Amino acid sequence: MKNNVLIIIDMLNDFISRQGALYCGASAEAIVPFIAQRLDTYRRSKDAVIFLQDSHDKDDAEFKKFPPHCVAGAWGNQIIEELSPVKGEIVIAKKRYSGFYQTRLESILEELRPVQVEVVGVCTSICVMDTVGGLANRDYSIRVPLQGVADFDPGFHEFALARMKKLYGAEVS
Repeated sequence: MKNNVLIIIDMLNDFISRQGALYCGASAEAIVPFIAQRLDTYRRSKDAVIFLQDSHDKDDAEFKKFPPHCVAGAWGNQIIEELSPVKGEIVIAKKRYSGFYQTRLESILEELRPVQVEVVGVCTSICVMDTVGGLANRDYSIRVPLQGVADFDPGFHEFALARMKKLYGAEVS
């Protein structure tokens, strides 16, 4: 039985690459080495790794709020090469901000029964915060390392960190 789970959120070409449709900036690029190190740690300890992958239909309603991005099967939807999943790691396509919305994340976590869930990725104020909220609503112990999250908006990033710590009880360190 796995004791911990690492959830890597939306480390995709459209968010991390300068050519991406919703490039999150240098702060997003800067978290890649830290996430790669955490990924290696989880792989060596044989703890579970879950990738959440923003995956939209070509006519997704979200495109009324944001430019088209992460269209399922397109280059922008792919997990960045530096963090490519390996056999046995779980990749969950999601269509909305929370990793729990109409996905199998809840049932996977129920099966894994983690002691702690560590969350890294982008964007802190959108998909990271909404997924952490879902974890908190399910009473998981949550860790959000500062070096592992980034956002295109520094103010929203700081707000999200404070909210996850104060409201959701996440360890933000």
